[in-house]
Amino acid sequence: MGIYPSLVTIILVVISVKRTQQAAITTDFTFSTIKRETNSDVNADSGVIISITDNAVTTNVPDTTTNDPHGTTTDTSGITSDHHGTTPESHRTTHGDTTHSDEAHGGSGHGRYPVVTFNFEHVAAPYVIALWVLLASLAKIGFHLQNRLASIFPESCMLIILGVLLGLIFFLVNGLHHSLFYTLDATTFFLFLLPPIILEAGYFMPTRAFFDNIGTILTFAVIGTLWNTFAIGLCLYGLIYGGVIDLNLGFLPCMVFSSLISAVDPVAVLAVFEEIHVNEVLYIVVFGESLLNDAVTVVLYHMFETYTEMGQEEVQAVDVISGTVSFFIVGIAGLLFGVMFGLLASFVTKFTSHVRVIEPVFVFVMAMLAYYSAEIFHFSGIMALIFCGISMKKYVEQNISAKSHTTVKYFMKMLSSIMETIIFMFLGLSTVTWNHAWNTGFVFFSLLFVFIFRFIGVLGLTAVCNHFRAIQINYVDQFIMGYGGLRGAIAFCLVILLDEKVIPEKQVLVTTTIVIVYFTNFAQGITIKPIVNLLRVKKQLKFKPSLNEEINGRLMDHTNAGIEDIVGTYGSSGIRER
Repeated sequence: MGIYPSLVTIILVVISVKRTQQAAITTDFTFSTIKRETNSDVNADSGVIISITDNAVTTNVPDTTTNDPHGTTTDTSGITSDHHGTTPESHRTTHGDTTHSDEAHGGSGHGRYPVVTFNFEHVAAPYVIALWVLLASLAKIGFHLQNRLASIFPESCMLIILGVLLGLIFFLVNGLHHSLFYTLDATTFFLFLLPPIILEAGYFMPTRAFFDNIGTILTFAVIGTLWNTFAIGLCLYGLIYGGVIDLNLGFLPCMVFSSLISAVDPVAVLAVFEEIHVNEVLYIVVFGESLLNDAVTVVLYHMFETYTEMGQEEVQAVDVISGTVSFFIVGIAGLLFGVMFGLLASFVTKFTSHVRVIEPVFVFVMAMLAYYSAEIFHFSGIMALIFCGISMKKYVEQNISAKSHTTVKYFMKMLSSIMETIIFMFLGLSTVTWNHAWNTGFVFFSLLFVFIFRFIGVLGLTAVCNHFRAIQINYVDQFIMGYGGLRGAIAFCLVILLDEKVIPEKQVLVTTTIVIVYFTNFAQGITIKPIVNLLRVKKQLKFKPSLNEEINGRLMDHTNAGIEDIVGTYGSSGIRER
């Protein structure tokens, strides 16, 4: 319980910093500016009026002058000016800082050196980021200190709730306009928050299980996403066209929405499935699908968004063909970018034996370059990161030192955990600060179709995959696969990227997406652990293989790869060997 006062303290600090940030725009704490509390000061003896403004001090002298035959002008106030009609005080103004006369200061015409100054704008961005990281870390500590709470609620749900509470505080303090500063921005999410999570997932991916189930994973990631996109989109449009849903939304906007909501979110899946510890096959199929289906989702999203901007009447057959070709190019090109940079990192680390300290740098820099290089050409950056991490781990770990390996491992996991925490907090924060538009029929049927078509797709595709699998996926595992199709921040960021001029009903789509994200994370995320225990789903075995088991396993891999080469086939053993 001791963590909650700390959280309250952090929240109050954030609020005070925000208020100070607004006040600092017009306030400068120096001795020369404290006198701005008064607008004017009238010298009763001389009749000189000193007006104080934001930028300077000006002196207005009454016209009480007399002309001298020698060319000088003398006023009755005792101030002497030259024959040009100027006074010494008229030169004593500066830009930005208030400057008084020599008589007022008793010295030079410049302001005194300030003892203390305040300029929050100078450090606003890094300061706010540091506060968010601190608050996120304290939230994780507080959550895990409450064992009873942690056994009921997934960590992701608690972080979303914390984000909602912060959003309410910011909304009450600053109002909606200023609170929008704290919403989850799509550019920030895709370029900074998401890459560390995907890199950690790819680098520590159980490669043996991944490639043993690569056929099933690709089936769910590609065909399953296509099925959900077209099934949800067509059904929603049918209900709108038939008048069941009162909403002015055309066919292409329906397809845009269905494409972004069909993606199983890897961040949400990773947060929940790592807590319930299901068996390795079930985990790798669901998690692998959530990673790889993003390439399909992004292509479909951009394709239908482009068609919507063109107009339904302007879309021709060549545009459909181009979109289909792009569907395959985006994923394959992203994969090649990842492998290329992964092998490049492996090659460079062969020559770092004398400079061990920079070895971790190549791991992170090469991975980020793979992601950003793929994004430059609008390829799948997620695919690039996954396969960059997979290709790096096997070779880089053989080149770098044990200390560098430890640094890479814990820094990567730390960065991933922090980014995941910030994403869920910002997701809750954005819920409060976003302008919502509610449509009961559209929200209800969207949620219903997402749930139903997920199960239909899982059951149908698993029936096909089981014909080619040595280890069958039983009905209990199929139910968990369908129930574990969580949506998250990727869907939310894609929907806020929509142009309201192209899709005027954007606010309805945003609200519906938030409802689906909350339902899948709270209703399904909270109940999936009791369901796993109730159905007695096979759990992951926690044991470390002995040296003899590792040797025998590698011997069998080499033997199978040799047999595949002899008979002319190319299976998973051959892929692992290469």
